[in-house]
Amino acid sequence: MRQKFSIANFVVATAAAMLVLGVSASASAADVQVKDSVPNRYTVQKGDTLWGIAGRFLKEPWRWPEIWRMNREQIKNPHLIYPGDVIVLDKVDGQWRLSLERPATRLSPSVRVTPLDVEAIAAIPVGDIEPYLSRPLITGPDGLANAAQIVAGRDARVIRGEGDIIYVVGTDAKAGDLWHIYRQGREFRSNDGSELLGVEQRYLGSAKVERFAPVSTLRIVTAKEEILVGDRLVPAPREQLLSYMPHAPGRPINGQIIATNRDSVEAARGWIVTLDKGARDGLDVGAVLAIYRVVPPISDPRPSTVPDQIALQPERTPEPTRFFQPERLLNVPDERSGLLFVFRVFDRVAYAIVLNTTDPVYVGDYVRNP
Repeated sequence: MRQKFSIANFVVATAAAMLVLGVSASASAADVQVKDSVPNRYTVQKGDTLWGIAGRFLKEPWRWPEIWRMNREQIKNPHLIYPGDVIVLDKVDGQWRLSLERPATRLSPSVRVTPLDVEAIAAIPVGDIEPYLSRPLITGPDGLANAAQIVAGRDARVIRGEGDIIYVVGTDAKAGDLWHIYRQGREFRSNDGSELLGVEQRYLGSAKVERFAPVSTLRIVTAKEEILVGDRLVPAPREQLLSYMPHAPGRPINGQIIATNRDSVEAARGWIVTLDKGARDGLDVGAVLAIYRVVPPISDPRPSTVPDQIALQPERTPEPTRFFQPERLLNVPDERSGLLFVFRVFDRVAYAIVLNTTDPVYVGDYVRNP
């Protein structure tokens, strides 16, 4: 029986399904450039991602949706691409296209062999973003003030952990019996610090309700950090399939990286970063942004045509008049250092994964349309 949902299936791309419904015929496909000495076929391997496979063919891997094609038979289950399938690159009507060639499935009189959804490859690296798909949360300045709250534990201990019983007020049986536990974390502010963009609610673990009541009894089932009286709880979100079709933002984006998932000022490939732009600014899931770093002005070594200037000296100094040549600086354009992929969006901020870099990525680097 085909498995309907799983953690792996949760993050598997439905990009190809979106493409065959209308976006694959984009006029911009004519602008997609393939690599030199590009192969025309590639057999999918376990651990591959659609992004990585596209990188074997295209100079800009994120543009693979623009040239993807599938036939009518594959439309029946188009978002599932498995190890052993063959990706084919060819040219049709002067435009490059990628298509899927699936080996014939052997049938017996009584058994049909069908791969499980969990074996399908993902669009982007899965492991790094999985914890961020439903946690942590970004809220406004009030945080989770109205959320359920831990009011006590079964004994007098201060710190709670996995397997411990806690007592909680504010739970609702209609919201389900699995709840996530949070504590207020970092504040995200605009570049000049004048505007609060959001408050990160730090995910601590999860708990399951054993008895609903005005004061409900819950057992902690996972604990990423120590859990304390006063921590807040929200219902665990239901699993859902999200589309990770990469695309340029629909509006011009000029934002910055304001934090990393490891509280470091420097990030690298595979790291999660927080951006100071969100849904209000036109970002959505799947948006691809280029990362730029500011290059400080450099000294101009060329001979100057500007006359020397007189250096200011204290009054009544016996020293002779001194002359100097003012420093001349040259502005250098910002340098592109990588690409990132937005996978979770809030009102004023968003989470993205750094997918490739040519240089280290720093908090404060700019992000713009690719």
